[in-house]
Amino acid sequence: MQHAISKDGFLKLKDEWEQLKYVERPAMQKQVGDAAAEGDRSENAAYTYGKMRLRQIDQRLRALDKLLDGAKVVDMKAPVDGSIRFGAIITLEDIVFHKKKTYHLVGTEEIDPLAGRISMDSPMGKALLGKKISDEIQVQVPRGIVRYTILEIKYQ
Repeated sequence: MQHAISKDGFLKLKDEWEQLKYVERPAMQKQVGDAAAEGDRSENAAYTYGKMRLRQIDQRLRALDKLLDGAKVVDMKAPVDGSIRFGAIITLEDIVFHKKKTYHLVGTEEIDPLAGRISMDSPMGKALLGKKISDEIQVQVPRGIVRYTILEIKYQ
């Protein structure tokens, strides 16, 4: 199944895969080998930790393989009609409290709520897709329905 991802997001995942595969995994294999050579493995904390860390690295590599194989790198240029699409950076204003918020619409592997990077599959992302400047949206949040006005749409 293909999933949308930015070029930057794809490159970050690829860099992580290469770091794990060619740097961390070989270093951990050497550490486990050295620890195993010391003798009794049942009481050897370095050996036990090393084996556990190797399993974690292998699990992450498999997950990254899946993500990278299913990734569809999406061009994040502004659409001609000025609407919100994948990659948009949107500034909103809460209609009631008049607080401004900025969100960057990204794929699920790139979300970072603290940095304002939200998934296009999130409730907010779905409400924003296809909208234009001055449109109003409603989003269901834990405290109820929040209404926003779209102030600005940018693409990098």
